[in-house]
Amino acid sequence: MSSQRKPADGFALATMVVLCAIWGLQQVAVKLAAPYVPNLMQMALRSGVAALLVALLCWVRGERGLLRRGPWRAGMLVGVLFSLEFLFVAEGLRHTNASHMGVFLYTAPVFSALGLHWFVPSERLKRTQWLGIGVAFAGIALAFGGGWLRGGLSPSVLRGDAMGLLAGLAWGATTVVIRTSSLSDAPPTQTLLYQLAGGAALLLPVALLTGQAGPITMVPVAWASLFFQCVIVCFASYLVWFWLLRHYLASNLSVFSFMTPLFGISAGILVLNEQADVSFAVGAVLVLTGILIVSGAGLLRSVSAWKQGTT
Repeated sequence: MSSQRKPADGFALATMVVLCAIWGLQQVAVKLAAPYVPNLMQMALRSGVAALLVALLCWVRGERGLLRRGPWRAGMLVGVLFSLEFLFVAEGLRHTNASHMGVFLYTAPVFSALGLHWFVPSERLKRTQWLGIGVAFAGIALAFGGGWLRGGLSPSVLRGDAMGLLAGLAWGATTVVIRTSSLSDAPPTQTLLYQLAGGAALLLPVALLTGQAGPITMVPVAWASLFFQCVIVCFASYLVWFWLLRHYLASNLSVFSFMTPLFGISAGILVLNEQADVSFAVGAVLVLTGILIVSGAGLLRSVSAWKQGTT
């Protein structure tokens, strides 16, 4: 595996802002389409359609043998983790708000930082970063427990929040597997194809077996949501993300994902008229603060590089 990855620069910063805006909107898109297409079926469809788009891209670029000669063991593992992530997202969104899911799903940088600490010597955590992890988990505890203790959250919402946290854990584990396996140097199309193909292969049977494959009513909102999820999120944004992982330090990139919950919470409030519980809001702030502390050095280097690039 190559270790020639650089700290995030101005280009990475600008790209991550766009990616975070896209990812922050995806939970809202799922919620909007839920009355017409069941959540789990949305995940299966978007994985399958995006997998076909990536396969077509590979064919056009002459990369037709990527799956046959690739690191299939690591590929199967990230495919399973990807499926678990979006299984938890789909089920969680049946019980909790999109804004809640946006915060708990994007605890992934904390979990990936912990995993990379143990497996990648160049990404070992420092004392301040351990403090950040502590702050983040304190925020998780407050977001979970505060509203429940005051009677402000139902068991159903707490179950959805827990699934969001499990989704974040699965995403963090995916990043660790990619960085510590031969997928670290694989083409972005190959890494993404493993995940999307695995997602479609595993999520569609689960949707069928659990009765969540239908009914489907393709109204304009459903078409728009699925187009956004399939083409913009699962195809374009994930390709860009894996390209970034090949060229920049994962810990430096992960810090920028703190922006995603901000976009997600804002979209949930503005588009879905969701209400933010005080305990959840304070907990979310602590989670974001913890993520910033975990990767604060990378953020400072990236902002410095961005400023130098604009002068």
